[in-house]
Amino acid sequence: MTKHLRLFTIGLALWVGSYPVTYAQNDSTFTLNAQLLVAARQSDVEGVKKSLERGALPNSRNRQGKTSLFMSIEKNQMEIFKLMLDAGADVNLPSLEKVTPLIAAAYSGNADMVALLIAKGAKLEEEDRLHKSALVYAAGMGHDKVVNLLLNAGALVDAAYIDGLTPLMWAAGQGHAEAVRLLLAKGANKSLKDDRGLTAMDMAKEAGHSAIVNLLQ
Repeated sequence: MTKHLRLFTIGLALWVGSYPVTYAQNDSTFTLNAQLLVAARQSDVEGVKKSLERGALPNSRNRQGKTSLFMSIEKNQMEIFKLMLDAGADVNLPSLEKVTPLIAAAYSGNADMVALLIAKGAKLEEEDRLHKSALVYAAGMGHDKVVNLLLNAGALVDAAYIDGLTPLMWAAGQGHAEAVRLLLAKGANKSLKDDRGLTAMDMAKEAGHSAIVNLLQ
């Protein structure tokens, strides 16, 4: 499981972190858009409100392709998140690493944000640059409420990413028993194998998660 854990960590590192806010001057509202992005990054609720009221574009992005909606997820700033949704922010607009707001919220484990994004039409099966979906991240991180939300909304339970790894394999290998239960309840195929020929149970054994091995027998 070591190789796969490393890939998982690298994938997250591509988009999680602190970047300087920069802008492309491509329209007459550059200053307002810049103000909006700075306010969102600084969790400045009043600054976000004022920028939107003055005409800032809700889908303006910095050079990493991040919108104010995206940054509100990174900052766990629900008030700004709701302001951006109300302003018409595109819930499917990805960063340059192809990380969508739903993927970002699923990784962070914010079930309330995930629920709102789903209600606003977020696409469940979008994948980032490493072909990981929101469900893969939620299962791998053990965010059970998010896993449940995504599954109930119709996310593909056995959608595999690089190397044939499924959400069940990630949850099993990482030791997240409740996520494993949720995935199994939705019909996850525990017989599927990755590119090494290993099943979810094999990965649980490899990682020493005996309770999960019992679930998968």
